[in-house]
Amino acid sequence: MVQAKKEIILNQRNHKYKMLTHIDKQGNPAMVDVAAKQATHRTATARSVVVLPDEVLQYLVNGELLSKKGPVFQTAIIAGIMAAKKTGDLIPLCHPLGMENCAITVEVNKQQEIVIECTASITAKTGIEMEALVGASIAALTVYDMCKAMSHDIVIKETKLIAKTGGKRDFKRG
Repeated sequence: MVQAKKEIILNQRNHKYKMLTHIDKQGNPAMVDVAAKQATHRTATARSVVVLPDEVLQYLVNGELLSKKGPVFQTAIIAGIMAAKKTGDLIPLCHPLGMENCAITVEVNKQQEIVIECTASITAKTGIEMEALVGASIAALTVYDMCKAMSHDIVIKETKLIAKTGGKRDFKRG
């Protein structure tokens, strides 16, 4: 009876682990083996939204936010690209990738929010979503860092995947 219970628990655990790609059969963290996969062209776009208070937005001039540390959006773009290139070093089970392209845009929307989008692309055996998410996130954190002397009432509202292509399935947020 005890042996049967142990087997049921083990089977349930193994079933759960089959659904998680970064867990091996013993329940340990593991990198996904992509050796047998075909290389395909893959893209991913991620977005982060930063809400700045009026005392910071007053320094917005011709689509650029100026701070004592310099041009905020230009610095955020560089930081986001640099971070996307380092994703494999930052996320423990993420494959290190040599991106073919990474582009970041920074715009102010109608609600006076800073909208940062990072699009990364590569031809590889594994996706590039994490690079896009890291790029957008670090760009948003850079905006915070460069503006915090003006106000700490800054909110990084969200970071999310907007779209991805290549691999098993495409995704586009509605």
